[in-house]
Amino acid sequence: MKTFQLNKIFTLLIAFVVLTSCVKDDDFDTPNLNFDEPDISASDIIEISAVAGILAQSSEPVVTFSETGKYIQGYVVSSDEGGNFFKQIIVQDLPENPTRGIKVLVDVSPLFVSYEVGRKVFIQLDGLTVGTSNGVLALGVRDGNSVARIPFPEREKFILRSNTVAEIVPLPLAIENFTLDKTNLFIRLTDVQFNRNDVLIDTPKTFAAEPLDQFDGERIVESCASGSSSILSTSTFASFKGLRLPKERGSLDVILTRDFFDDFFTFYLNSPAGINFDNTERCDPTEVNCGLATTAGAQVLFSDNFETQSVNSPISGNGWTNFIQAGTKPWEAYVDTGSNASLGISARCGSFNSGDASTISWLVTPQIPLSTATAATIQFKTSNSFSDGSEMEVLFSSDWDGVPANITSATWDQLSDATLVQDSTPFPDWIFSGIVDLSCIQANGYFAFKYTGSGQAAFDGTYELDEIVINAQ
Repeated sequence: MKTFQLNKIFTLLIAFVVLTSCVKDDDFDTPNLNFDEPDISASDIIEISAVAGILAQSSEPVVTFSETGKYIQGYVVSSDEGGNFFKQIIVQDLPENPTRGIKVLVDVSPLFVSYEVGRKVFIQLDGLTVGTSNGVLALGVRDGNSVARIPFPEREKFILRSNTVAEIVPLPLAIENFTLDKTNLFIRLTDVQFNRNDVLIDTPKTFAAEPLDQFDGERIVESCASGSSSILSTSTFASFKGLRLPKERGSLDVILTRDFFDDFFTFYLNSPAGINFDNTERCDPTEVNCGLATTAGAQVLFSDNFETQSVNSPISGNGWTNFIQAGTKPWEAYVDTGSNASLGISARCGSFNSGDASTISWLVTPQIPLSTATAATIQFKTSNSFSDGSEMEVLFSSDWDGVPANITSATWDQLSDATLVQDSTPFPDWIFSGIVDLSCIQANGYFAFKYTGSGQAAFDGTYELDEIVINAQ
């Protein structure tokens, strides 16, 4: 998301002071392996979802329980053995097909020796406080209007272990279906891969041991089925932080959560055992790599600055095909004179407040006669607003037949030499693509600006487009 980063550095510095204590301390007590099953009546147990509902109904940011006599029960799905979790256990309501999970903050490290993955636990609510921590449902002790860790001496008072240790079956979940009520669940992402720019290089990136990895290493994970992407986070204190990312594709078993600042969804591994990348055939798009040109020719094959479009209406005319593959949002004309100003009338596509489970929209040029053109080039400008996990691609096809319904069955290659606006770019800025050389394309074809997002908060960003020119000598 394009947001101002002021004050975040200071917050991170504070967090660093806390997180430096994440270094493992192997001097821990061996847990008592002989204990009685907690004697708790079924009538005294309420669902984790009910606790979430109590918080949602409150006008306060936290709710403290007192004299209820109630417990929640669940199964531990996180492990701090690998150093990727710290002073917290993630508990979900069922070992298979879970519906709700909660983060329990405990001032103890390590926790896996007492609360291993699959261990059933009962958690006494009286004396504890429910709220949110880094954007997800959390339980601990009250600290003003926030939730803090349960003190070490009181952990066994509040968290009661059952003798039951269940097999945890990951919940299949697609990236585009991430929602807040799915956080704190152990999920499986199927048919995914790491971004090619992180792994298809001379030295693939590590999980969290790169020079710029300060607290977490954040790596892009892409769905081969939908093209959606999200972020795998790995603590710089994780024992496996120095491992190289795999270049294959497959499944990830992870815990879904939010990032430190509650800006976007992310997920964490318990250990590398949660990676099953057994397919060597990657799903990367084919790329057009003609490079960049120093100048553009004088002949204009196509251009549009959208100044003749009707504001707040779908882009039309001038040979454009404005096709909605999924969802309800087309590319539209707009004017904005605020801090993220348009360039006069510009084009944009976004999924904010759409309610779409998936938004995929194409803006396709008319056919461009590249087979007879000399030294053809394309250039344009892009900007975005709170792009989050939404994406824009620039593509080329020589086999699309011009019929909108057949766009998805055509072959589209990525114009990888074009510079597009990045998530980290300040949102008022418009980014020039560069003068992209098209001389290696020997066929007539179409250029497409493809938007992918959804109505979910982490994927509902907006991309803006303007000043498109295709030249030749």
